[in-house]
Amino acid sequence: METIEIVLDRKLLQATDRAARRTKQDRSAVVREALRKHLQKPDIRKLEEQERKGYERKPAGDEHLEWEAEAVWPAE
Repeated sequence: METIEIVLDRKLLQATDRAARRTKQDRSAVVREALRKHLQKPDIRKLEEQERKGYERKPAGDEHLEWEAEAVWPAE
C-alpha cells in the first residue's frame, strides 16, 4: 500500500472518525472503502442503464405471473 496525504474539512473528518469507531476500523480503512464504492458507481450506473434499455426494448409484461403460479406459500 501507498501512503498519501488528503485534505478533509473538519465535519467530514469527524464523520469519518465516527464511522471508523462504529465499524471498528481505522480511518484509512473507512476512506478506502468509501473510495472503492465511489469508483464502482459508474459501472453500476452502466449496468442499470443497460437493464433499463433492455426493458424498453422488451417490456416485462405479465411474465411475473408465471412465477407467482409456481410459488408455494406456507400455510399459516
